[in-house]
Amino acid sequence: MKIILATQNQGKIRELQELLVDEGIEVLSIQDIPDWEDVEENGETFADNAALKARAAVKRTGLIALADDSGLEVDVLKGAPGVYSARYAGEPKNDDRNNDKLLQLLETTADDKRTARFRCALVMATPFGKEYLTEGAVEGQIIRKRRGQDGFGYDPIFYLPEYARTMAELTLVEKNKLSHRAQAFRKAIPILRDLARGAMP
Repeated sequence: MKIILATQNQGKIRELQELLVDEGIEVLSIQDIPDWEDVEENGETFADNAALKARAAVKRTGLIALADDSGLEVDVLKGAPGVYSARYAGEPKNDDRNNDKLLQLLETTADDKRTARFRCALVMATPFGKEYLTEGAVEGQIIRKRRGQDGFGYDPIFYLPEYARTMAELTLVEKNKLSHRAQAFRKAIPILRDLARGAMP
């Protein structure tokens, strides 16, 4: 079965491919869609934005489409950057500038007040109009300097006390066991398996 993941983010594509390697499900991306036009992500929640992208992809391809929206919620910033995580420092999207802005905003915040979480909402849309939602979250802290070369987004400044490492210091295998996106994708696998068997519309 072929499915389409509505993203151009190579990190997300690799994560999903790794999780589905034994399922016989081929993952395409919007890079495989000629003349794809980005969907305006104007939803109020991660689930809203994920649904917008999944609906656009299934309409364009006729394939089961997955789309996620995820981001960082910092408690002392009342949940910001939230749905604005990818564009926190403005357009065009840039991970380094986003990290710089966040670190500057938290410069005077005590270490024990720098709690945060990554949150992910994943929507699967079928050509028959059905939609399925899975979610994941992982708790951590924002450290003061970048650490690690792997990952993307806020991974280099998102510290996991339980592992004594940032998300960017984890291997892909480790990240696929615990990340917010991996949690949401993993919850989606039984649904995709049933869809592949025709057990769900």
